[in-house]
Amino acid sequence: MTVDVPIPASYLVPFDPGSVWLVGAGPGDPGLLTLNALHGLREADVIVHDALVDDRILAIARPDARLEHAGKRGGRPSAAQEDISRRLVELAREGVRVLRLKGGDPCVFGRGGEEAEALAAAGIPFRIVPGITAGIGGLAYAGIPATHRCANQAVILATGYSRDKATDWRAIAATGAPLVLYMAWRTLPDIAAELIAGGRAPSTPVAIVADATTPRQRVLETTLATAADDLAASGLEPPTIVVVGDVVPLRASLAWFAPDEAGHG
Repeated sequence: MTVDVPIPASYLVPFDPGSVWLVGAGPGDPGLLTLNALHGLREADVIVHDALVDDRILAIARPDARLEHAGKRGGRPSAAQEDISRRLVELAREGVRVLRLKGGDPCVFGRGGEEAEALAAAGIPFRIVPGITAGIGGLAYAGIPATHRCANQAVILATGYSRDKATDWRAIAATGAPLVLYMAWRTLPDIAAELIAGGRAPSTPVAIVADATTPRQRVLETTLATAADDLAASGLEPPTIVVVGDVVPLRASLAWFAPDEAGHG
C-alpha cells in the first residue's frame, strides 16, 4: 500500500534520531490519522506498535522500517508495561527514530503517560501525538454523538478495568451523564448491575460497538438490564466500546457507516 499525500513542510516538525514519538493511530480507519502521525510513520526507523493498530496503518510505514509488536490484550499473554517502556529507552539510546504507535489516543487509557514518564526519567526526548480515541471516533462511526444539546451536557469516559482500586459506579450512575466504557468486555455484568443499583433505569439505552471504524464494525443496541446477556449471545468479540445513556437512541436517525459485504468501509 502506498500513500502519496503531500504535506506542506511548514506543517511538519523534525523527528530527530534518538527521540521517541508516542503516537495515536486512532480507532482503526487510516483516514483518521493526523498529519503528524502520518509524518511519523514515514520517518520512523522503528515502530513499536500495539495489537489494536490496523494493518492498513502499519502498511503506511517506511518500507525499511522495523516493526516490533508490543501489544497488550486483556486476558491474553502480552508484554509487561515495564518491559515496553524499557525497550523504548533502549531503542532511543541506539540513536534511531522510535515511533510508539497506539490504537486511539496514547493518553486515553493507552498508558502513554506511563511511557512518557519513563522516557522523561531516562532523559529521552519525546513528543506526544494525540489520536482520535475510540470513545469519540468509534461512537461517531456508529451514529452516536458523544454529546447532543438535547441529551446531555457532559460525558464520562471510563475503563472497565482497574488495577489498583475499584471504580465507584454508583457515584457515576448518579451523575446521569452518558458513560463510555473502554475495556469492559469481562466486567460489563458487574458494571451494569452497579449502575442500576446507583439509580440508572434498567431500560437505559446501551450500544456496544465492536471493531469501530473498520470494515468489521458491528453495533449491538440493547438496554442496561439486558446488555450482559445480549453481548454474550451476540458473537461479538473485542475490541469493543460500550456507551450507556440517552445519546444512544440518536443512532436511529444518524447511523451512516455501513461496511459492505466485501469488507470495505
